[in-house]
Order: sequence, then C-alpha cells, then structure tokens
Amino acid sequence: QVQLVESGGGLVRPGGSLRVSCAASGRTFRDYSMGWFRQAPGKEREFVAAIPWSGGRTYYADYVKGRFTIFRDNAKNTVYLQMNSLKSEDTAVYYCAQGSYEDYRCYEARWYDYWGQGTQVTVSS
Repeated sequence: QVQLVESGGGLVRPGGSLRVSCAASGRTFRDYSMGWFRQAPGKEREFVAAIPWSGGRTYYADYVKGRFTIFRDNAKNTVYLQMNSLKSEDTAVYYCAQGSYEDYRCYEARWYDYWGQGTQVTVSS
C-alpha cells in the first residue's frame, strides 16, 4: 500500500522560507517521479514542481521558478520542496504526488497515481 505523508507546513511571513517534506512508502521510491501541487481556497489544484525518477532535470511552474527548489533523497524515500521568498499568493495546501510518466507530462495531475493528504502553508504578516 503506497502512502505519501507531507510535513513541514506552517505560518511564515512574506519574504520568509519554509521547507516541506513528503515521505513515501509502499513501493520502490527511486523508480517513480515525484511532484508538488498546491490548492488555494476557491481555486483549482495547480502544478508547482516535479522531479523525475532519475533525479535529473527538474520542472517548475513559472510562478515559483527561481524561488522554489524540489529535490529528493532516495535513501530516505523523501522528496522536499524548499520555498524561499514566499509571497501571500503562495498560501495553499501543498500536496505531493507520485507517478510514472514521460517527463513532459509532469505538469498534469492526471499522470500521478498516488497523493498525500496535504500540508497547509500560510504566508501572512
């Protein structure tokens, strides 16, 4: 049974930093690509970042590029999202997801077959 468990969310001031984590279990972590999505109140879920199973090139949405970094530690079965220069518009529930797909499909939620329960990130002064 595959499980993805996010942690590390919280309240941070604008301009601050936060790192969220996602611990995976249930299948061989290094064989799967990982992504982060987010959903703000009243909005649809949107892509944030992805990292392929190979750990090579990473992918980012334009609205987080240069501020967020996704990376994975296969020895710990964990993927991370380091968020810097946070803005109020980054406030959302952040979800990690796992899938097996061609890299160019990473932006679409339908290619991920397992999801975590989400962790709340609130950016406010």
